[in-house]
Amino acid sequence: MSAKILVVDDEPDLEQLILQKFRKQIRDQVFSFVFAANGVEALKRLGEDDAIDLILTDINMPEMDGLTLLNHIKELENPLLRSVIVSAYGDIENIRTAMNRGAFDFVIKPIDLNDLEITINKSLHDLMTLKDAIHSRDQLLFIRHELSIATEIQTSILPKTFPPFPDRKEFDIYAKMIPAREVGGDLYDFFLIDKSRLGCIIGDVSGKGIPAAMFMAVSKTLLKATALKGIPPDSCLESVNNILVDDSLPSMFVTVFYAVFDTRNGSLEYCNGGHNPPYIIGKDGQVRKLDHRGGVFLGSVKNLEYESNVTMLQPGETLFLYTDGITEAMNPSEDMFEESRTEEALQRHHALPLEQLVENVVKDVQAFAGSQEQSDDITCLAIRYFGK
Repeated sequence: MSAKILVVDDEPDLEQLILQKFRKQIRDQVFSFVFAANGVEALKRLGEDDAIDLILTDINMPEMDGLTLLNHIKELENPLLRSVIVSAYGDIENIRTAMNRGAFDFVIKPIDLNDLEITINKSLHDLMTLKDAIHSRDQLLFIRHELSIATEIQTSILPKTFPPFPDRKEFDIYAKMIPAREVGGDLYDFFLIDKSRLGCIIGDVSGKGIPAAMFMAVSKTLLKATALKGIPPDSCLESVNNILVDDSLPSMFVTVFYAVFDTRNGSLEYCNGGHNPPYIIGKDGQVRKLDHRGGVFLGSVKNLEYESNVTMLQPGETLFLYTDGITEAMNPSEDMFEESRTEEALQRHHALPLEQLVENVVKDVQAFAGSQEQSDDITCLAIRYFGK
């Protein structure tokens, strides 16, 4: 890419010397030169040509001298413009003034053309470094903008209005997700399959960042669409697994827990596809794990068989679903929160309203982690059954 240099000097012989010295660079389109006899002409050239990269200017010139020109260049507020001042030997005061007014470097008269070439190359190299930095900054800003849009899209596909079914008195539901990055790979969802049965899903996609978020969106959409057919949980996971194997990258998979909750009697039919076993919290605060019935994670091997199981929620009991961002959260000593602390937190907060229960468990995890950076998405979903 050619660098364009504006030479500002009232000595007519300088133009020929420049063109002769840099004839090879001009022929190879490394440099191109434009000329002006004073500062007034230089400003006109700058107004006509925004491709100028470097200004080489004398100080003493008619109509407008080099120091005044530097003031006008500074007013342009163009960080991608370098100025090199030309001054007589020993003229330290003017050189210092020029540098204070924004000149990048200087050369001494009579001009040593080899020294001039070194100074030009150094100035252009600094300019190229700055251009690369600005380009990288612009790319980063673009990526951040794209990530903010991705965050909005991902957030929009997750239920976030609570209570979601304010007219239903037989149960309550609350969920929370804190991504480790701008976008996350965890998912949750809940929806009425019919007037009596509630479907609830939680999952964790392998990996992090945008690829995981995209796979999360696909997985969640497929799971909900399949679940709304009203088929049993094991059949739902079998169907979604086969689709994901066909349509996703081999390295991507998702762990899923899917349950159908019958609000008429507390029946919970569920299937666990390689996910963390949820907890049931009793009215007295006793915590027990659900039987780990189901199969492996989804999206890796086709035609797998999954197995459903059925349990009963008693009035006052709570089903607590979570991802491993809870149990694997680490503190600065790299100790994990683990299942034991999770169970203690659930016991400690069991009597609170559902939203406070979930929020307090998350706060316990964050307090345990302290200053340690969050390394995985934190997600939990809880359902409390009140009975008819």
